[in-house]
Amino acid sequence: MTTLTLFLPCAGGVEDYLADEVHGLTGLVGQDLLTLRGGVRVRGDWACVLRLNLMSRLAQRVLVELAHAPYVGEQDLYALAAGVAWEDWFTPRQSFRVDLTAQASPLKSLNFATLRIKDAVADRFRQQAGGVRPSIDTQRPDVRVSAHLTADQAQLYIDTSGEPLFKRGWRQDKGEAPLKETLAAAMLAASGWWQPATRSVSPLPLYDPCCGSGTIVIEAAQLALGLPAGGQRRFAFERLKGFDATQWHAIKSEAVRACSTGAEGPNGLKSAAVRVFGSDVAHRMVDFAQRNAARAGVAQAVQLRGGDALQRLPPSEQAGVILMNPPYGERMAAAGVAGAGRGREAFQSGTLARQRAGAAAADEVNAGDEFFARLAAHWKSHYAGWSAWLLTPDLKLPGRLRLKESRRVPLWNGPIECRLFRFDLTARTPRPPQPGA
Repeated sequence: MTTLTLFLPCAGGVEDYLADEVHGLTGLVGQDLLTLRGGVRVRGDWACVLRLNLMSRLAQRVLVELAHAPYVGEQDLYALAAGVAWEDWFTPRQSFRVDLTAQASPLKSLNFATLRIKDAVADRFRQQAGGVRPSIDTQRPDVRVSAHLTADQAQLYIDTSGEPLFKRGWRQDKGEAPLKETLAAAMLAASGWWQPATRSVSPLPLYDPCCGSGTIVIEAAQLALGLPAGGQRRFAFERLKGFDATQWHAIKSEAVRACSTGAEGPNGLKSAAVRVFGSDVAHRMVDFAQRNAARAGVAQAVQLRGGDALQRLPPSEQAGVILMNPPYGERMAAAGVAGAGRGREAFQSGTLARQRAGAAAADEVNAGDEFFARLAAHWKSHYAGWSAWLLTPDLKLPGRLRLKESRRVPLWNGPIECRLFRFDLTARTPRPPQPGA
């Protein structure tokens, strides 16, 4: 089997978890699995490409490296792309687009650099296919070519994923700012509830009290049931030359068999057993989450309820893990008043809200302080023994909660630098009696 060099990009802070996940899925180690900034480099065969697309919950894409070389100007990029045998990967009857990213590149125009790569691909086809060239389609291309530039090196890849891998295929109902599935999976890994290297999950209950359209709880339930992340979507490799439908069917069938050994998944979660819970103040969002859970195949493995995060009691007798991306900033007060707001996903981050001048922004921050203080008091009264993990761009969140964090994990939510804080919840300490009382 031909050995391919792959690059799997991921969000900042997720690289080590992704390397663990790739090891758990492929068994690769050493020079075949290297952790880099912004992703991991993998040496594997075509079956590895298919399996990682199907199973990875942390990678953004699976890219196959086709060429790399030093460069100085745009003509070097043209020469590099013109030397790739694109005709081995797709036909001139298909459409393509080029996506270029750069870090410390000296080039003045990345748009012009992208155009030169496009020209090289088209010219290569003209030479190899009797003057026929593929068309450009920036919206729905059959094939995506990716280029990455550093200060002096250029890499060319073909994208085997197509749509980014956070698009699992089950989400149709969503709020205004849904958490990406890949980030939800990273939160599950960083909290320790999911162990990517061993492909196992914790026996502890998991609860998201501001679940929005259900991203965190659906990811958790799919993990507990052993369902493949991409089991309900299509991939770009299905449109590449040489695609072996028989091999792909065998890999999907293997994944299905692994998660359906009787009525119990590999992580011990029976279809009738529930240890994944979610709630949201906005009943509309709970309806979205329930429909999404049904499409994701986990409706029987999650319990979703409407309700105020400041009032809901623990969903299980056993203490477990709270994992949430809480509301912050705009219209904070609505998150703690049942029925009064649209749920977590309607809010801006506190970082963005505080950039807005005026009394309205100050009111939002004050409402946030009150909400988090009440939330911490509620947890101390009812959630002793639980651990709470909160993702936020607000580094002052522990002070707003009036709790001391026991861990802080850097994670990036797109361009926003965040922290995943861990708080170990203990019961409220009774005040000592006052003298003379």
